[in-house]
Amino acid sequence: MHVPTFDDVIAAHDRIRPHIHRTPVLTSRYFNELVGAELFFKCENFQKAGAFKVRGACNAVFGLGEDQAKAGVCTHSSGNHALSLSYAAGRRGIPCNVVMPRTAPQAKKDAVRGYGGVITECEASTSSREAVFAQVQARTGGEFVHPYNDPRVIAGQATCSRELLEQVEDLDCVIAPIGGGGMISGTCLTMSAIAPGVDVYAAEPLNADDAYRSFKAGRIIVDDAPETVADGLKVPLKDLTWHFVSNHVADIFTATEEEIIAAMKLTWQRMKIVMEPSCAVPLATLLKNKDVFRGRRVGVIITGGNVDLDTLPWMKG
Repeated sequence: MHVPTFDDVIAAHDRIRPHIHRTPVLTSRYFNELVGAELFFKCENFQKAGAFKVRGACNAVFGLGEDQAKAGVCTHSSGNHALSLSYAAGRRGIPCNVVMPRTAPQAKKDAVRGYGGVITECEASTSSREAVFAQVQARTGGEFVHPYNDPRVIAGQATCSRELLEQVEDLDCVIAPIGGGGMISGTCLTMSAIAPGVDVYAAEPLNADDAYRSFKAGRIIVDDAPETVADGLKVPLKDLTWHFVSNHVADIFTATEEEIIAAMKLTWQRMKIVMEPSCAVPLATLLKNKDVFRGRRVGVIITGGNVDLDTLPWMKG
């Protein structure tokens, strides 16, 4: 598989620029004092389709040749990649078929359909997802755009940290959530190319800590169906994302379900922004590991804002 380079990132940024937002960077004195660091929140919750994944999806879709594009695209995803690919395919006027767990948030399913994507549901496990997807791809003949283990997708995601470096000077480190590793891989790709002195950290739910265990073991460890409120971070690393994680990530930190929910609620309260549980994992780990980040300038990537407002995780009953 082709390992993307920074030339691919530059090409991706040129290709997708008409279809994405250059998202803002917000700061919070409250969180700076709480962590003891200067935090710069790159707000991909304000991105088109509500998530950073629109970057990689647009790069893949608009990079297809005319003949390739006729059959459309297809993928499997817990939500944000599915709706981002549907958005990109809709912009290009081609079909999009997605396989989603039936447990995926209703808000994300509604968004996929709103952008014109066709959903086939599967069970909430990686094995079910991949088996059902194989049937859908065989039936439709669409171009498979993997949610993260795809060089086109990683190059697209890398444009987020490229923007962050243009927006904030003298960062010491960047932290982002990790599930399959697409955003982290893109961040590693950008930093290693143009800011090699910036450390890249990943944050993961303790209930779905296969990337953390893989990182410590030096090989990919897979959990088939972990349970966590951070629905975007349930998937395992693959060979291409493992390449970036194993070579460039400084460390991976974990947070409990309670810590994730508390950090999400605190961000809503203090920054007045809507973010999904997966995005709260970095802040939760910053609050747990203050010694690592004290006195540093930290880029924090808020990856998405597609929340089911009827079932917020701190609501009971």
